[in-house]
Amino acid sequence: MQGLMNVTTPERVIEQPAADSNAPAENKFSDAPVRVRHNDPRSQQGGKPQRSGGQPKRERRDVHGWVCLDKPVGMTSTHAVAVLKRLFNAKRAGHAGTLDPLASGGLPIALGEATKTVPFVMDGRKRYRFTVQWGEERDTDDTEGRPTHTSDIRPTREAIEALLPRFTGVIEQVPPQYSAVKVQGERAYDLARDGETVALAPRPVEIHELIVVEQEGSDRTVFEAECGKGTYVRALARDMGRLLGCYGHICALRRTLCGPFTEADMIPLAELEALCDRAASGEGSLADALLPVETALDDIPALAVTRADAARLHRGQAVLLRGRDAPISNGTVYVTVGGRLLALAELGNGELIPRRVFNLNGLTASPVRKEGV
Repeated sequence: MQGLMNVTTPERVIEQPAADSNAPAENKFSDAPVRVRHNDPRSQQGGKPQRSGGQPKRERRDVHGWVCLDKPVGMTSTHAVAVLKRLFNAKRAGHAGTLDPLASGGLPIALGEATKTVPFVMDGRKRYRFTVQWGEERDTDDTEGRPTHTSDIRPTREAIEALLPRFTGVIEQVPPQYSAVKVQGERAYDLARDGETVALAPRPVEIHELIVVEQEGSDRTVFEAECGKGTYVRALARDMGRLLGCYGHICALRRTLCGPFTEADMIPLAELEALCDRAASGEGSLADALLPVETALDDIPALAVTRADAARLHRGQAVLLRGRDAPISNGTVYVTVGGRLLALAELGNGELIPRRVFNLNGLTASPVRKEGV
């Protein structure tokens, strides 16, 4: 991350242009809402929501930050979000990239204002450690599915490693039949569960690295892969098995990296629940489990501004940056004031235009977690 740049500006204020003027072709700052789940009965009927026992529910509170859950096998990503939202009693929550129920590992979950930074994590690299079972292809490309093809052939490590260059770089990949890809408005996995077989078009994905870690006898091989957005590891296992003439499917999968979040950032669900219990008894704080909102902005330059400029940016007004210390670069920056995250903004020709403003009133990451980032 680049260092902070301190700038000052004259008193001139530039009104923010209309949202559609000079808009870039790809805008990470779209105001389209992040998908979050709200199960609040107040949206269907008047009055305060009631528990099943007749007791009023606790009021949701403002919580802002990231939790990188070490998701256990068997839990869906949607359920994980619901669990964290309940533990923190948070108003808003959403995850930054689905992790299959049979997979474990890093599931970054954004709370509150951190949901505005979800696209930056989703666009980041992911790293997986996975095991392929040879000799059988399944309709889901993992252990949950039904066998569709079998073979007595087992590949050697040398044959597998000779194949890996064909799966490195930008490749065309056909998503699994059981995937979230939309087909005429419906999810492919819904069509597959209804017994329909659909022709899914291949899509370009990027595999930065694919290596053999371990050969477990003749039946299983352990791999590590680092890949870009939209890559299906299950499809890698399927396609390697077909080319090797032996078929294959995923029997174990763990995500070890998701954007800026590494295994060191992951917290097991049991540890998080224990922290919540201690916090409820006054022996700790849930802030200790939070990573700062700006963790997701690790690859973006930071720009420090004066409090006067911060007030303008907070109102949605552009700021003109002049003087000897004014930044000369252009592009996306995240703006801070007094060390506190204020906004995501576009910097160009000496003008700073706010795109997303953060309101971080409420529970945020503890100072210890901030220093560790």
